[in-house]
Amino acid sequence: MWNWNYALQILPELLKALQVTLLATCCGFAIACIGGLLLALAAASRWFLLSTVSRWLVEFIRSTPLLVQIFFLYYTLPKIANISLPAFAVGIIGLGLHYSTYMSEVYRSGIEAVPKGQWEAAVALNFPKVKTWVTIILPQAIPPIIPVMGNYLLVMFKETPVLSAITLVEMLLTAKNIVSESYRVFEPYTMVGILFLIISYPASVLIRVLEKRLNLQPGQRSTGKQAQESLSSKKEVGA
Repeated sequence: MWNWNYALQILPELLKALQVTLLATCCGFAIACIGGLLLALAAASRWFLLSTVSRWLVEFIRSTPLLVQIFFLYYTLPKIANISLPAFAVGIIGLGLHYSTYMSEVYRSGIEAVPKGQWEAAVALNFPKVKTWVTIILPQAIPPIIPVMGNYLLVMFKETPVLSAITLVEMLLTAKNIVSESYRVFEPYTMVGILFLIISYPASVLIRVLEKRLNLQPGQRSTGKQAQESLSSKKEVGA
């Protein structure tokens, strides 16, 4: 049966672990946003080698499980390259690299939705490549995909329990440690699920509100749809 006194007793530990979970999610998401943009730009490059390597890297990472990648970074990399990182650093790097491949597809869908006339206008005005991307293409490509990026942020938040496999003390590992001491499973795991729900559900509502406020045009809606298909493909390929 549920014991409120015990639940309130372990709540501070779970809330402390929640801070680690949120920090790992935000840092990993920042890496994913930057890495995804770099991969998308590399894939769009006219340099054949750069674009080929970028596409191969995206397919390789998307086709292997997140857990295996994190194990490789935490356990194997120190042996083959003598690079040893703390569990938290490995966790955010692993999350960031894994989801940067999905974010690159989201960026790509936004870039491809920019009308060709915008590129032609930049060429006609003799804009440099960098200025074309920064002032014309990206400002039009990114706003339509913001809701999908928010969805990926939620997915990353809900996948942070994977990091407990490398001893990162987030919410799930904290709950396991509590259970190993008290042998009470009901309250710790239930509270972890409730805390995830308390964060995830309001965030998903805010994302839907943001999507409506963007008031996307028909072409932009198709961009969001393409990016959403990229998100759903994650379930097919495997996390």
